[in-house]
Amino acid sequence: MTMQNVASPATSFAPIKRNQLTHIPGDEGWPIIGKTLQVLADPKGHIEACGAKYGPVYRSHIFGETSVVLLGPEANELVMFDQQKIFSSTHGWERVLGQLFPRGLMLLDFDEHRLHRKALSVAFKSGPMKSYLGELDKGIAARVAQWKAKPGTMQLYPAMKQLTLDLAATSFLGADIGPEVDEINRAFVDMVAAAVTPIRYAIPGTQMARGVAGRKRIIAYFKQQIPLRRGNHGGDDLFSQLCRATHENGALLSEQDIVDHMSFLMMAAHDTLTSSLTSFVGELAAHPDWQQKLRDEVTALNLEPGAPMGFDDLEKMPLSEMAFKEALRIKPPVPSMPRRAMRDFTFKGFTIPAGTSVGVNPLYTHHMKEIWPEPDHFDPLRFTEDAQRNRHRFAWVPFGGGAHMCLGLHFAYMQAKCFARHFLQNIEVSLEPGYKPDWQMWPIPKPRDGLKVNVKAV
Repeated sequence: MTMQNVASPATSFAPIKRNQLTHIPGDEGWPIIGKTLQVLADPKGHIEACGAKYGPVYRSHIFGETSVVLLGPEANELVMFDQQKIFSSTHGWERVLGQLFPRGLMLLDFDEHRLHRKALSVAFKSGPMKSYLGELDKGIAARVAQWKAKPGTMQLYPAMKQLTLDLAATSFLGADIGPEVDEINRAFVDMVAAAVTPIRYAIPGTQMARGVAGRKRIIAYFKQQIPLRRGNHGGDDLFSQLCRATHENGALLSEQDIVDHMSFLMMAAHDTLTSSLTSFVGELAAHPDWQQKLRDEVTALNLEPGAPMGFDDLEKMPLSEMAFKEALRIKPPVPSMPRRAMRDFTFKGFTIPAGTSVGVNPLYTHHMKEIWPEPDHFDPLRFTEDAQRNRHRFAWVPFGGGAHMCLGLHFAYMQAKCFARHFLQNIEVSLEPGYKPDWQMWPIPKPRDGLKVNVKAV
């Protein structure tokens, strides 16, 4: 039995007519391109200016379509929690990710999403997570040792990108993937780059053509491996876990389901973690007092350099977790989240018709002064238990929320803490006086200049 026997019917929608949204305040900008260039140039400044001018509900026109933006924690809760199943993630993300990462978990809706998520959750239970930690620990330790051996100026972002790519390959595909690892990694890099390229057709020589070719390579590799992983050659890596995972009715995931989920999970884990860990280290470089506090926390673990890290050690790093959360607040790895309304709904007195493209914006919410005083200031103490208790539960949403809350969020915390342990135990990082990295905030935050840091051994 396959998933088609148990899945809910695919959602559908009728595109809205442009005049159906004229009752929503806003400015759609130039014909055809709308406000796209302004959003790309300065997404944070643009949305904050629109929020100040129009309020928490406004109309815009980006990437060829009129859309409605909803701002603030209440909007996040309405759209992400989505008790009434109004908002389709499938039809929200399809234009961005559908060509290269079709039917990834984030691109499924409602009952079908629930069934797939439950099947995939086996790969993130305690046993597999402990196995992933062992591989992450070895991979991070080896890479940090290389950085330590070359003190001086380092481009942090490309170094972090290579690290997370290597870690995704070993913990997701297995340490014994062999000589194909470089080819697989290259295919994923091409797919991720193509997902956000302006040219959406696979014209020869374009990034999209490289991305489509990368997907074909990935599909071929996974389909060749699935029978082996289901037999005696499967290990504790995430790929092998998915090959053995079953739905509620006992049916194995189909080969195509495994291909689609693996492609999406590796993309999500690689690019968002690269961004998050880069901003985390960048903040520590800019705030040596906090860097030292976290180093003291790592020292208190009493782990010899090179000694393996255990699950229990992760629980002894609350300051590191708070600092990582604060870095995610300042630069959320997914700054905006699209959905599409499947039915009419009302928010803040405005009725918004079915078929409307709807967006919420973690980047905006994470910098609201009434929630986060001095929002551009790095302060991990915003994430003490008392401070969190007094905030709206959708005021901090770097991992989304509701049914689509990131399935790998605990994997992200585990990787961040494991990285912090090895990094801070071996390396001190700083910025040149007066240097401020220039960050590109959309579609996933990254420093335009690679973020230059000074590295020296502790």
